[in-house]
Amino acid sequence: MGDYMFMLESHLSAGQYRVVGQMRELAGEAGVAVFLTGGAMRDTLGGFPVRDLDFTVEGNALKLAKLAEKKFGAKIVSTDDHLKSADLLFPGGVTTEVAMARQEKFAKSGARPQISPATMHEDLRGRDFTVNAIALSLNKASLGLLIDPTNGIGDIERKELRTIHNYSFYDDPARMVRLIRFKARLGYAIDERTRAHYENAREAEMLGKITSEALGAELRKIADEPNIGDLMEGLEQEKLLDLYSTSLSGPKLNLPAFQKLQKARQMAPLGVEFRIHSLPLFLNVLFEKLNAKERADLVKTAGLTKPEVGAAQKLDATAKKLERDLKGPKLQKASQLYQVMVNAPGEAILYLMLHSQQRIVQDRIKNYFQKHLPASQEITNEMVAATGPVPGTPKFQKAKEQMILTRLDARPKKPAAEPEAAPAPPMSSFARGPSVRHTR
Repeated sequence: MGDYMFMLESHLSAGQYRVVGQMRELAGEAGVAVFLTGGAMRDTLGGFPVRDLDFTVEGNALKLAKLAEKKFGAKIVSTDDHLKSADLLFPGGVTTEVAMARQEKFAKSGARPQISPATMHEDLRGRDFTVNAIALSLNKASLGLLIDPTNGIGDIERKELRTIHNYSFYDDPARMVRLIRFKARLGYAIDERTRAHYENAREAEMLGKITSEALGAELRKIADEPNIGDLMEGLEQEKLLDLYSTSLSGPKLNLPAFQKLQKARQMAPLGVEFRIHSLPLFLNVLFEKLNAKERADLVKTAGLTKPEVGAAQKLDATAKKLERDLKGPKLQKASQLYQVMVNAPGEAILYLMLHSQQRIVQDRIKNYFQKHLPASQEITNEMVAATGPVPGTPKFQKAKEQMILTRLDARPKKPAAEPEAAPAPPMSSFARGPSVRHTR
């Protein structure tokens, strides 16, 4: 059991591991059982970066979310009263979902499921794919116990995606889109039987039963995918983009731009916080070659909101303002560039990587990702605390920011020049060995 807790500690960021401890504490106080589940466990066991933490509660998850807000300053970003779940943002940028362990019953294909409380085992057996049906107990009596009723670990080791039951795509046809999304993200193969179920569901026209709400939910998750170029190519090959618009085929789907966006997203160093609102940038690229009517039809089909569409439309102006700042002559110091970039929307930065023709803008963005962001990580909380400020206070944050700026502007000392070695006397031809190239 301890091995899995050690794996968790070594795989999660310090902020994520802190949140795991806080959720354990809250569950103990509330008298409910809590588990780390789903994508967090899949990515930990599969060796992928953990983007979000998923907690499942045998009990009132919304109550636990409110406790996290009250005690640890977490912000409740959204709630789903039907699924009894909440999305939280913890101080430091850690994002989580807290959901009630549940059973889902589908009256008909694609319909909203009937929800009832369940045990952790029952919840896992009702999920989409085996790799997402793994849980780790965070409870005192069973801390570190791994629950894997569908052998998800075996499928992670084999790098395969497998549905849990034969009617998975009939109950929730949106899982067919999700299957291709996970295939692109994880690089896993699709299990032979799962592929057969997928093809059978398509022949039965289950894709036509996906609701607008489900299509919108999947589109928002597609926008968040780091391998967006590979994913869009995979969705096009499976003809799944037709679900959103039949115009998204051929020249109107800008696959080169999505591949370029994928490379831009990969510029951010692993383990370094880089906040980005993905949907506006994704929609900006998706809408690029569509006419007004085609855009309007897509927005209606996916049930996108006016604020979501508006954010995509405003991105161009936001990015142009950032471009003007980055071209300016005032950014002579590394700290000055860092301050502009760290306060800029991540989606505007990536937008400029896609569209800006200014060499100085591209160079400054690359310097930020390759030099300044990694250098900022050299200033640890322990270093700041040693100077006096109390962690978690505004004074502490201000002191940390100042230490980062000072570090960025500090010029590295030039190493002392090594004295030139005296040339060796020439060797006779019969004593000379093979030539050796010396480097310093």
